[in-house]
Amino acid sequence: MSKASDVDRSSAADWVTGHVPSQVGRVFVVTGANSGLGLETARVLGSRGATVVMTARDMAKGEAAVESLREEQPDGRFDLRHLDLADLESVREFASGVDRVDVLVNNAGVMMPPHTLTEQGYELQFGVNHLAHFALTILLFNTLLRSEDGRVVTVSSGLHHRGRIHLEDLHGNQKYNRMGYYAQSKLANVVFGLELHRRLRTGGFGLRSVLAHPGYTATNLQRSGPTGVGRLFMKMGNMMAQDVSMGALPQIYAAAGADVESGQFYGPDGRNENKGYPTLVEPKVEARDRELARRLWDVSEELTGVHIDLAP
Repeated sequence: MSKASDVDRSSAADWVTGHVPSQVGRVFVVTGANSGLGLETARVLGSRGATVVMTARDMAKGEAAVESLREEQPDGRFDLRHLDLADLESVREFASGVDRVDVLVNNAGVMMPPHTLTEQGYELQFGVNHLAHFALTILLFNTLLRSEDGRVVTVSSGLHHRGRIHLEDLHGNQKYNRMGYYAQSKLANVVFGLELHRRLRTGGFGLRSVLAHPGYTATNLQRSGPTGVGRLFMKMGNMMAQDVSMGALPQIYAAAGADVESGQFYGPDGRNENKGYPTLVEPKVEARDRELARRLWDVSEELTGVHIDLAP
């Protein structure tokens, strides 16, 4: 894959043209598509001819995002749907209305809010970033299987390397640290993506499970979750981060690259995986722990009430 020091939008667009084939006739579901990485992913996939189902919790913001895309791509196929990942009932309602999908991009997330609970009483970051996407993937599983090139792309973060799964206190009721529980949710993404890959291969399914992370990218995520000094720190850090047009490339490649294989993990090729063009990266060693994966899968089924018979 190409490398370059220039990270402006034109260079990202040139990379896409050379690496993402036509997606005409294919349907992508992108969660959290009203801003940031999700919006950029929808924009690029739409420009390659895909039909993009864009989800948003705030429909007014979602409609504004779709309008901006249609101004740029008058013939683009963008379908806005409501989805509140902090409510598993909303996840079920959304999934029940999806009758076709080739690729699910589990992109949406929250980052470092004060200790907050989902509608079902789960810690917000673990609930939104992991549990809701776990449930959505399983609920759409049979629909994804009907695709000739079905994929589940789970978007994590380089901060998963700092994560630990607090099985004894998943929801931070005993001791909550914003960064620690964000890292937990991002590690959970990786553990889930790799375990899904193993179960798909064991079951003989053609569906691919692929992981991606954006490196250090300036998005609304850093500004909307943190408060106080944390928000100021993130705002200053974003001045040194790469543009969202670059940050979205790993997940775009995972979703549409021709040579992508199940079980792979894509991130930026620059120093410390902070910036650059997509390349294969390695997850934290603990993310490959099969006993941890089994326990996380079991507790995820228990908390979401969503089950599928995929042999571990």
